[in-house]
Amino acid sequence: MHIHILGICGTFMGGIALLARAAGHRVTGCDANVYPPMSTQLEEQGIELVSGYDAAQISLAPDLFVVGNAISRGNPLLEAILDRNLPYVSGPQWLAQNILQGRWVLGVAGTHGKTTTTALLTWILEEAGLNPSFLVGGVPQGFGVSARLADSPFFVIEADEYDTAFCDKRSKFVHYQPRTVILNNLEFDHADIFTDLAAIETQFHHLVRTLPGNGLIVANADEASLERVLARGCWTPVEWFNGKDGWLAGAQDTGSGFEVSLSGKSLGRVERFSLPGHHNRANALAALAAARHAGVPVELGLKALAGFQGVKRRLEVRGEVRGITVIDDFAHHPTAIRVTIEGLRQKVGKARILAILEPRSNTMKLGTMKALLPGSLAAADATFCYGANLGWDAGEALAPLGAKARSFDDLGALVAAVCAEARAGDHILVMSNGGFGGVHEKLLSALAT
Repeated sequence: MHIHILGICGTFMGGIALLARAAGHRVTGCDANVYPPMSTQLEEQGIELVSGYDAAQISLAPDLFVVGNAISRGNPLLEAILDRNLPYVSGPQWLAQNILQGRWVLGVAGTHGKTTTTALLTWILEEAGLNPSFLVGGVPQGFGVSARLADSPFFVIEADEYDTAFCDKRSKFVHYQPRTVILNNLEFDHADIFTDLAAIETQFHHLVRTLPGNGLIVANADEASLERVLARGCWTPVEWFNGKDGWLAGAQDTGSGFEVSLSGKSLGRVERFSLPGHHNRANALAALAAARHAGVPVELGLKALAGFQGVKRRLEVRGEVRGITVIDDFAHHPTAIRVTIEGLRQKVGKARILAILEPRSNTMKLGTMKALLPGSLAAADATFCYGANLGWDAGEALAPLGAKARSFDDLGALVAAVCAEARAGDHILVMSNGGFGGVHEKLLSALAT
């Protein structure tokens, strides 16, 4: 079958493309914004990419169009598909019907940490010899691709709460019907589609309603929102982490290791863990609990964590010039920004952190969370914000940071200002959920001159 994917360079739809190709289909796709790492891995897999959404792509005559949730009514290719009554389906529905059916699905949901936790869980299952299939919203360093279809009953998936498609406004994760699910956390986000936190909690409860009685929910005890979700009805056993007499992680020692306990009883020790911060140790706990439900002994899971190499765009070092390190991270929600800076601070100690932020997500562009930004960036030594194309004044929003924060509408001017400020020993932390105009390479190039 020939499948043509609209919005193929999104992390989820790019994963769909890899899975469809592995299942034996011919896959082509189109997108308006093509940038690494997704574009690179698609091209490496021999998947043909078309730039833009011209209605002339109808002439490709695929058997099925798979439509990503970034595609809205008014898109010329989508309108041509509808006008001609051509067959189409959403990405989550295609995945559920063609790939996930009959498999043991392990889903990872939450406002933050989904990608890292999904990658951690996949790595543990891989090291245990279970050869899992997976779809991650990023590229795990140990695998080199964001999705894989394997000969295994286990499928690990990043379970996103964003809506499914232009024709289906339920959260994507409702389609997956997991047996094991991690509920990492739950905060207000996606202000473009959810009116408030209660609306998101309703979608999470829809997910809970799909879980079987012999499944498992691994939930974060620090989150009152998750307690509210489960109080609305739960038919599946629950294991808590971060409290409630559940899974707990000790502090990281000087060797980057930490102890793990369950119900007050020590389960062993992770000898080395490459990810800094309390939030990443919590992610590891959730992955250990979910892996145990799939049959992986905790002892083996602890050993596997020591070999985890991280995920691209999650505190990923992009280069070092003259003793200045440039780091890339996907953080874009205020909470994610805060814990990312805290994690990096734990790693680099008293070295200076120069934070560069592009408020690019739909929620950020709306300005819904702009008042939280000064607090989330407070631990950085300096902040440089790219404020172009926002509906609000970034400089005004960051005013509480005083001279520590500057806003720019011109990317070149921002790069020049950062390079003028940076000195040996500094860590430049770039935070954006997009390509950010290739700012990482611009920084490295400018620093080298």
